[in-house]
Amino acid sequence: MSGTLNKVMLIGHLGDEVKMHYFEGGGSIGRFPIATNETYTSKQTGERVTNTDWHNIVVRNKAAEICEKYLSKGDKVYVEGRLKNRQWQGEDGNTRYTTEVHVQDFTFLSTKKESMANAQSSGQPQQPVQPQAPTKATEPTAAVEPEQDDDLPF
Repeated sequence: MSGTLNKVMLIGHLGDEVKMHYFEGGGSIGRFPIATNETYTSKQTGERVTNTDWHNIVVRNKAAEICEKYLSKGDKVYVEGRLKNRQWQGEDGNTRYTTEVHVQDFTFLSTKKESMANAQSSGQPQQPVQPQAPTKATEPTAAVEPEQDDDLPF
């Protein structure tokens, strides 16, 4: 294969609200962090260990406005996009670097409230329900059942 591929697919929970930035000419950018977890059992102690990775997500224009309207901290979302590296000069004069996922497609999987409601019905703590939002103006989102055993740091 002579081509290259830059593709990222993540399913995780929002770690904060969507932060919007608007530009002259009507463009906008939304940014938010997503947490993904890896859980395993330690061979030394026999205890369950959860490692959380944080990813910086960037959405543009209409997609950013939809995310701002329907997503909130704790919601589960699927995002698909490309990795982009960025650098800038910090206030202290040091060069800073970050890696971001620039979203090309996304699907809302469950809300924080839905997760709580499902856990309560199965005897575990959970969260209430909000309506599903479409990912595109003309395309409704299919509901996906949330995982029953999430270990979230928030």
